Amino acid sequence: MKLPGLNTQILLGAIFGVAAGVYFHSLGTAHPFVQTGLYASGLVGTLFIDLLKMILIPLVFCSITVGIANLRQHRQMHRVWVATLVFFMFTMAIAITLGMAASLYFKPGAGVEIAMFSDAMRNFSAAQISPSEFATQFLHGLFVNPFKALSEGNVLAVVIFALFLGIALVMGGERYRNILVLLQEAQEITMRIVGWVMVLAPFGIMALLIKLVATQDTAMIGTLAKFMGVVTGITLLHGVVILPLLLYLITGTTPLAFWRGAREALITAFATSSSNATLPITMRCTTRNLKVRPEIAGFVVPLGATVNMDGTALYEAAAALFIANLVGVELSFAQQLIVFFTAMIAAMGAPGIPSAGMVTMVMVLQSVGLPAEAIAILLPIDRLLDTLRTTVNVQGDMVGSLVVQKLAAAPEA
Repeated sequence: MKLPGLNTQILLGAIFGVAAGVYFHSLGTAHPFVQTGLYASGLVGTLFIDLLKMILIPLVFCSITVGIANLRQHRQMHRVWVATLVFFMFTMAIAITLGMAASLYFKPGAGVEIAMFSDAMRNFSAAQISPSEFATQFLHGLFVNPFKALSEGNVLAVVIFALFLGIALVMGGERYRNILVLLQEAQEITMRIVGWVMVLAPFGIMALLIKLVATQDTAMIGTLAKFMGVVTGITLLHGVVILPLLLYLITGTTPLAFWRGAREALITAFATSSSNATLPITMRCTTRNLKVRPEIAGFVVPLGATVNMDGTALYEAAAALFIANLVGVELSFAQQLIVFFTAMIAAMGAPGIPSAGMVTMVMVLQSVGLPAEAIAILLPIDRLLDTLRTTVNVQGDMVGSLVVQKLAAAPEA
């Protein structure tokens, strides 16, 4: 009997995971059978995430270094840089605009009794950080001892060092040819290991979704349903309409063709809520399924996993306006502009880990004088919303790879 393909296995695993999670939730987490199931799901899910994290840093380091080094022609390298950054900034600006427009129109939070959240806000302590302090910390984190960054899994610092090393390999030319060949072989080996890890993917994704769905607080979801509905709807609009439309207009790739090629990465992103943990699978889908040249994907995808956060930027802007409605503060147009730019900067600085947006959300709230403690209101629903915005973050990286490949190959104007 022939087993279904990996794509189909992952989809079936996701469906079964959601169904089993709903069943466990109906029984209650105190049920002995549910406790055993959640324990087993935790073991399998953690193993899958740890395997992805194990291969993450070698893959990021080799992919970016080799990608830069293989963009040998100076003009092509320049065009890839420019196209990547412009596309990332453009799509994030669209996402933030959509999030803010929907929040201003539907006004989630208006009329909700904030007293019901008073205990959560009183017991929550938010670390206070100003935009200037955030900028200082962000810049300080870019340039780190590479060995320390590699050992600690500091993805952004690894990306920066790999960029410098790749540029040095280009400028050195044939003198450093052996180093480039070694890194190319290391990249091939890491992608082979990713293929092995993918065998566990259907079970890992199923386990993660079982635990996610079974442990949700339905009472809090009901209270914040309008905000969740607005954020979910606008995030889906960006991921299902805006990004595929841009992709089709620029490259001619149909949404169905993109979905077939990107499905493994998108489902994994949904289950893990981590663009960094998903990155090995994103690289695999982008190069193998979507046929993006390795040197393009090796530059765009790891960089996108650290700075391209459409879903996170949209969520942070919408959440800031939601909290403003909740506490009865009317933001002026100037304050809305501050939220726009602060959300973009904060999203770019957010690490690609579950609920990372909550870390930088404090800065967005403080920029317009909203109480940082109000983040406590969002914590019970953040994990659920994080699944969708991480999926859109990863989708943006893959769409960006296809767009950059097309723009970099276009003739000079």
